[in-house]
Amino acid sequence: MTTGRKKTTTTRKTKKAAASSTGRANGRSSTARRTSAASRSTVVPGADVVIVESPAKARTLSRILGNRYNVLASIGHVRDLPKSKMAIDVENDFAPDYIVPRDKSAVVKEIKAATNAAGTVYLATDPDREGEAISWHLMEAAGIPEDRMRRVVFHEVTENAVRRAFDEPRGIDVDLVNAYQARRVLDRLVGYRLSPVLWSKVRKGLSAGRVQSAALRLVVEREAEIDAFVPQEYWEIDADLLTQATQAEEFSARYRSELGASRQATIPNEETTNRILTDLRASSYQVASVRRRETTRRPGPPFITSTLQQEAFRKLRFTARRTMTVAQQLYEGLPIGNEGPIGLITYMRTDSTNMANEAVQEARAVIGNRYGKDHVPASPRSFSRRVKGAQEAHEAIRPTSFMRDPESLRNSLNREQFNLYQLIWQRALASQMADAKFDQTTVDITASGAPSGVSHTLRVTGSIMTFAGYLAVYREGIDEPDIDSDEGRVLPDLREGQPVDLRNVAGTQRFTQPPPRFTEATLIRALEERGIGRPSTYAAILSTIQDRGYVDKADNRFRPLKLGTAVSGLLSEYFPQVSSLDFTSRIEEELDDVARGEREWVPVLRDFYGPFNERIDTAQEKIERVSNIDEETDEVCPECDANMVIKRGRYGPFLSCSRFPECRGMKRIQKGTGANCPECGGELVQRSSRKSRRPFYGCSNYPNCNFLTNQEPLPQPCPDCGGLVVATSRTDAACNDKECGWQGSREELTAEQPQPEPQLVEV
Repeated sequence: MTTGRKKTTTTRKTKKAAASSTGRANGRSSTARRTSAASRSTVVPGADVVIVESPAKARTLSRILGNRYNVLASIGHVRDLPKSKMAIDVENDFAPDYIVPRDKSAVVKEIKAATNAAGTVYLATDPDREGEAISWHLMEAAGIPEDRMRRVVFHEVTENAVRRAFDEPRGIDVDLVNAYQARRVLDRLVGYRLSPVLWSKVRKGLSAGRVQSAALRLVVEREAEIDAFVPQEYWEIDADLLTQATQAEEFSARYRSELGASRQATIPNEETTNRILTDLRASSYQVASVRRRETTRRPGPPFITSTLQQEAFRKLRFTARRTMTVAQQLYEGLPIGNEGPIGLITYMRTDSTNMANEAVQEARAVIGNRYGKDHVPASPRSFSRRVKGAQEAHEAIRPTSFMRDPESLRNSLNREQFNLYQLIWQRALASQMADAKFDQTTVDITASGAPSGVSHTLRVTGSIMTFAGYLAVYREGIDEPDIDSDEGRVLPDLREGQPVDLRNVAGTQRFTQPPPRFTEATLIRALEERGIGRPSTYAAILSTIQDRGYVDKADNRFRPLKLGTAVSGLLSEYFPQVSSLDFTSRIEEELDDVARGEREWVPVLRDFYGPFNERIDTAQEKIERVSNIDEETDEVCPECDANMVIKRGRYGPFLSCSRFPECRGMKRIQKGTGANCPECGGELVQRSSRKSRRPFYGCSNYPNCNFLTNQEPLPQPCPDCGGLVVATSRTDAACNDKECGWQGSREELTAEQPQPEPQLVEV
């Protein structure tokens, strides 16, 4: 059997590395039939079997491989730790006790039947630790003999990549599996040992995660910086100047300093400002120097997971989770015209900026044909990795073919898929294009002749693009707008010694600003810079700290809630292993060492668990119960007129009287849609089913009005009849009145429309 860098030479070695029991089915589930049906493809008797994670990927592989193979989908992991117990044998080298969940028993049964009848079984799950673990779990749960198993790895679901992978199969990479297991066991130990402490000292139902707690600490500490920030006053002085010519040209310059000073002066108060303004109004002006130089700007590297999530947030306002969902669709394959399912991008969980040589050459050819030879650099660009633990064997996120430009796919993709594909295509193509060139001009103006005898310097800069280069395709988004940017500022043709006239001069009072709260983009960047988390975990980290009620968003920026601040403070004081940024980063590095085969996984767990377990016992004795963790509101209790607070229950947040348990007044918190009920005119609000917890929408005047809809109402009225419009997908909308029949895109309908604020509705 052909193998890769490390093969599983014996079944005994695989089981020892896994340190687990074999999977066992847990009975039937009501959803097992549906899951099994989703995983099934057309079975060809006698054919080899290929197993992947998802039906979409299975369809794409079936098209590539043809009828020689039966392609099945596992629908993710087929084994996991049970929810009912910790399932880690700490005394036996932290051996995990995996089970086959009930909703996967039918899938495992089907896979076992198919693999028993097959000659060779190919495990074609994703090319990372998670994918390696899924393959290993499949092997264990379905009892696939190692001598009939082949592990195939590809980073794009294209014919060439898949064929190469099948020509070079290997065994299960034990190191990757062990790195996955170490992370899974660590997280289970933290969750099961630490959660009871939070239940007894803070609130029932809380939980703490190892990496999520470090992310929460970043948000909490940033808020503390903001609260402690003391604004400092400063002033800026701007002068409007005119050239002395028949066709006078106006331009603005900013005060820099007294003549001869080497640095930008800080103007601390109004008194100093007025003194300078008195001098400037009494001065004459002359161009002291003109410096012109050509500057260049290089393109950034193609996307890795974190930069894709950041840029998708900046430009598309996608959450990290949404970005990964859409990217997964593009990677696994979508039906394109008559070609069938095609994988459009390379694997989206990566921390490498490398691109395959054939992809680089194709990109350079496309650039030359589309934009001209002057947009192709003399030699291909390469980018050095800067991310901790980056795996150079992986590729950056790029199109599987640069010849497949976004416009050619517009009719085959929905709006989200198209926008994200376009972003990836443009960024990857731009990374191989020539530098952009600018003519940058810096002009210093001298103001002299004031009665005080003090001369001053003002400065103005301008930057004009002379060659677009990569900017013809792509311009990177920014987190905070640069109001002082000189790009595009055109200056008059000024010469040294040229006199200019003062038209107006004024000072503006300003105050220093605190550091901004994190957005999804900036929080992901902060996590990446500190080595916290890995490409596969960023989206889950951001979702988890919100789902647990530790943070929420205001204007798309994270702010900690009282509960999150209390939990983070408790963890920082008593469990630095969990919330310490440096410690969390070191653990990630150790897990990377395990993945590379440079460290054993059990000692990593043992070094962590000993001190952590001791602190658990100490904390139960020393920590006092935390109080005052409910968010206060201005809402008045309907029973006693006291203020109400936000609490969290089984079905989500609700309003409770601050005098509870003396008063049991309650209200529901429901999100308003901004849309009016078509039957009574009341506002439609989002509700959720108590059984399924699925959202639906009803009139706020219930029970007097019983209007309900399962489709999200939009605040804009129908452009044809003025009636209710509902969302039919994430990108499309339609009139709720079937007789009207209007259909269109949500983007056109909701342009420049603010999101409605949550409404409070009495129970």
